[in-house]
Formats: sequence, structure tokens, C-alpha cells
Amino acid sequence: MKRLLSTLAMAGMIAGAAMLPAAAQDSVKIAIVHGTSGSPFEVYSKQTSTGFNMGLEYATNGTMMVKGKKIEVIEKDTQFKPDVARSVLAEAYGDDGALLAVGGTSSGVTTAMLPVAEEYEKILLVEPAVADSLTGPDSNRYVFKTSRNSSMDMQAQALALKPGPDLHVATLAQDYAFGKDGIAALKKALEGTGATVEAEEYVPQKTTDFTATIERLFDALKDKDGRKVIVVYVAGIDALTPLTAADPGRYGIEISTGGNILAALPAYKKVPGMEGAIYYYYESPKNEINDWLVKEHEKRFNAPPDFFTAGGMAAALAVVKALETADNWDTETLIKTMEGMTWDTPKGPMTFRPEDHQALQDMYHFKIKVDDNVKWAIPELVRVIKADEMDIPVGRNNQE
Repeated sequence: MKRLLSTLAMAGMIAGAAMLPAAAQDSVKIAIVHGTSGSPFEVYSKQTSTGFNMGLEYATNGTMMVKGKKIEVIEKDTQFKPDVARSVLAEAYGDDGALLAVGGTSSGVTTAMLPVAEEYEKILLVEPAVADSLTGPDSNRYVFKTSRNSSMDMQAQALALKPGPDLHVATLAQDYAFGKDGIAALKKALEGTGATVEAEEYVPQKTTDFTATIERLFDALKDKDGRKVIVVYVAGIDALTPLTAADPGRYGIEISTGGNILAALPAYKKVPGMEGAIYYYYESPKNEINDWLVKEHEKRFNAPPDFFTAGGMAAALAVVKALETADNWDTETLIKTMEGMTWDTPKGPMTFRPEDHQALQDMYHFKIKVDDNVKWAIPELVRVIKADEMDIPVGRNNQE
């Protein structure tokens, strides 16, 4: 009987501990919910995870503790499937007791995760998914976003294009939230410049045959007077190789695209001198955090940090800043703490806009330089495009 009572008492203690707020436990659990299997985007997730853990290390001076609590990172695999993403996020919030979650990778899959954050009334910090709609009208107040959005990509891209009445544009993007939001943002950015969008082409996410698409793009531009540019906005596939192989130069057509991860940059050697805008390249930012990230990443992995490594680190630094600043770790206090919060990242300062929780941040105008001693094309910095140069639409208004 005593053994039974003891067992029941222990079970009650465990159950009670599970219901305690994070600040009353010995550790604080943070879930990274993203795809680690089933897609070429896996590399994005791995970079995010590496950057996130390095960011926690940097922010806590190597202790991995905040306010005396150990930070415990839990990783969940969405398999790049919306239904799985919803399930594992719910599991992280519920069974695992995560205080907040970070994710996901694909914009389409992350969209499915937004209602789960609202249902559990816990924060979802979006990184590295990009689509504007993730902080749009169908999102909710529990969603924050450290990753850049499509409007930032395309407003920066438009500035790099130096648009005017002589510019004729055709676009190539993937047929899902990332691509659709990106081209919508580009068209918005070009409004009032005199530039004309002559054609829009959308291809499936894993397209390998661009033959018919390229023919239609060429047909839309080849007879136009002035500058003719195909703007490419894709992720996880190589559209530059088939485009350059089709010889757009015979029609006086240029190609322009945003920056990409290091593994994709060798294809950019085919377009020396091309200008565009990039979210991050390890040589572009000049600050102490980026210096540390580059040095440590090269020491540990024998390679520089990549696109989404910086994003993962930015997310971790935001989490630690919020936990250090908030008086309590309940969701409402964290939301109030994070709205309008500015913190330092490898890209410099970022600020969560109170209205929709999008992190406002700088972008980088680049020009492709080819160096035979470097495996990839170098997106050499032309200038920093400051956050306040871009008029990023407010997705939703949490203040109403």
C-alpha cells in the first residue's frame, strides 16, 4: 500500500511539474520544428539548426543558460508535409512542454503551422520561411518572424535593377507561396517606376525541364525596346543553368536574381557582373557578431557560414534577448516584450515591427564577381540597403 501511495505521489509530482510555467522549472525548452527529411530544402533546415545553436552559445557566453535555467533545444521533423508539421508542432507545445517554437523551412508548410500556435497560445518564431503571407491577414498575434520576407527580397531586388521607363521585366518563380508572394512583391516594388512586367511564369517546385517556360519568357521580351530582364525567384532548384544555356544574350536579354546559399552560387559564375540583392553573404556584414560567427564556423566546419546559418543565429539571439528582458515567461509577457524589440544579429540590428511582428532588417546589393580560386561566384557588396529604405507593407495589425 505504501509503495502504491508513493508511486501515486511521484506521478502527481511529475504531472504537477509538467504544468509549472517555464520559469519555475529547471530548464526552458525551445522547439525547432522544420523539415529534416523529404526535400532538397533539408540543407536550409540544417543551416538554421547550426546557426540557432551557435546563436544560443554566443548569447549565453557558452553557458546555454538564461536566468539560471538550462536551455533545452528539441528538434522536430515536419518531413515537409503540412499535416505532419501541424502534428509535431502540437506535440512540441503540448507533450514536450516547449515554451516557444522556431520554424519552419518551406513557406507552404509553415502556413499550416500558424493556427497551431494560436490554438496553444504559444509563440511561433518563423525562420527561415519567407512568404509575406506568414505575417499576413491569415496569420495571428502569436507569430513572430526573424526571416526576411518576399517584400524585402523584391524591394531590394528592384533597387538593384535601377528601374525606369525603359525596363521590361519577365519573371520566373515557383508555383507556391514563396514564388507567388515574391512576384507580387516585385510588381508592387516596380509600381511608379515606369518599368513594365511583360510576363509571369510559374513552375512546379521541383521543375527540371524549363524548355517551354524559357521560350515563352524570350517571346515576351525579345521584341521590346530598352532593357530586357528576366527576374528569377526560386529556391532549391537551378534555373540559371538552363536559362544561360538558352543564350538570352542573343535577344539582348539580361538575367537577374537574388542571392542564394553557397552550394547554389557556382551556377552564378555563368552571369559575371549580374547585379541583384541578397539576404546574407558572410563577407558583407561588418560587426562583432558576424566576425565571431565567421571565425567559429570556419574553425568548426572548415567552411564559412551560409545564408540560413545567419538566420538561425538571428532567431536564437532574439529568443535569448526576449527571455532575458521579460519579467515573466508567460506568452502574453513575451509578446509584449518582443513587440518593438531591437536586438543585434550577424546582419546588424533587427526590430520586430509591433503591427505584424515582421523583423525589419538590412539587405545587400551585390554584383557577381568570378574568381577562379573560389569555388562559387562571389556576390561582391555594392552597398547596404538599409531597412528604412524599404517600404515593407504591414501584413496584419496586431494593435487593432
